Amino acid sequence: MARIKLDKIDLKILRDLQESGRMTNVELARNAGISPPPCLRRVRVLEETGCIRGYHADLDAEALGFGVTVFANVGLHSQAEADLVAFEERVAGWDEVRECHMLAGETDFLLKIVATDWDAYQKFLTSRLTPAPNVSVVKSALSIRTSKRAFGVPVNV
Repeated sequence: MARIKLDKIDLKILRDLQESGRMTNVELARNAGISPPPCLRRVRVLEETGCIRGYHADLDAEALGFGVTVFANVGLHSQAEADLVAFEERVAGWDEVRECHMLAGETDFLLKIVATDWDAYQKFLTSRLTPAPNVSVVKSALSIRTSKRAFGVPVNV
């Protein structure tokens, strides 16, 4: 994606929406120091250019019964582009995997996986992840607690 030029008003809009995606256009415009119609136009441009990819609710995994979060480092036998893409496509179909990052270095992928409990994670690990084509090694790290969760990027105005 080509980088677009953002002014101070765009950055204020992005910052506010990132902090509170349910903010009304009137509130957003007031915070940005402009009237609602041009604010809405700016938001639409930010959406069309891909600066804003979507709007989501922040769900509490534990409250919904997902008491285990695991970060799995996955190594593949082959790093040919077709094999990397095939792994990413397979992972996209696994609901337990909430994030998938291809890495440079010792590990090929880092997966963030949620499960109801340790047994459910082990079942996922042994029935889906480890036997997946091209997977050579999986190293799991159980998350004890999360002390910081910041979404998006730092938007400095």
